[in-house]
Amino acid sequence: MGIDLKRLPGGAVFLIALTAPGIFAQQADRFLLSPIALRARPLDVEAQTGPLPPCGKEPIPAYPGVNEQAVVKSWSKSDLGRDWKPPVCTGWTEVGFTTLVTIAARFPHTSEAEGLLRHIGAISELAGMRYWSTTHKQWRTLIVNAYALTDSKPGQRREDFTSNEMKEGRVLYFEQVDNLSGKAIYRMHIVEASASRLVFDVENVSTMRYYFMPILHSGELQSMYFLDRESDKVWRYYSIVRTGKNVNGLIAGNESSSVNRTVAFYRSLVGIPTTQEPPGAR
Repeated sequence: MGIDLKRLPGGAVFLIALTAPGIFAQQADRFLLSPIALRARPLDVEAQTGPLPPCGKEPIPAYPGVNEQAVVKSWSKSDLGRDWKPPVCTGWTEVGFTTLVTIAARFPHTSEAEGLLRHIGAISELAGMRYWSTTHKQWRTLIVNAYALTDSKPGQRREDFTSNEMKEGRVLYFEQVDNLSGKAIYRMHIVEASASRLVFDVENVSTMRYYFMPILHSGELQSMYFLDRESDKVWRYYSIVRTGKNVNGLIAGNESSSVNRTVAFYRSLVGIPTTQEPPGAR
């Protein structure tokens, strides 16, 4: 099973089935879909001028229905332009991108926001996360190791962040060992934290390298996550992830890899097994 990576007028669109209950999916049988539920959806091209997170307006792409697949979209520079301006609410000041991926979804979660904050702060649990490698055509480990840091300096390991530390306005640091780019330090900023809405952004602080060659300088890998409570049993999820327009050409042009890595983090956060078939892109 796979996805036909067809170029659509607004960029490639991938749909990922929300098919298995995870750590947050208690009493969620009615939200489950078949593991092979994967289909293309019509795209209203005229209405889509670029990605738009849920910042006071309906997001683009829109959230799918409760019983529908998450919408994973890879955006095209040919449609948005080399100097695409990020939405103001992201706080991103640099224009343009090399890769740009969004995910809009609904997921079952019956506990309070504190449970989500605790999971987000559990940096060590990222270790062992897997994704589908389009190069090797198999499931591979994406995150070899991960741990919280006391500050932005390397090696200052500490225990995972607690939900009490994940307060609005806080800036936290962690170190992560990627299967390709190796060790790098990341900054996580808690933008909003309330009982019904969680917003946080993450970007690399240190330079990321591939065989000692710089591929992503500080701030060139950015992601932002929006989680909004819809009801006692359902939350909305929206993420936007980009690499800057001046990144090393070694990582440019691999749209499928960007999709699969973004999907791995989405699945991990909402409690779906990261190796569940089908992957985001073959």
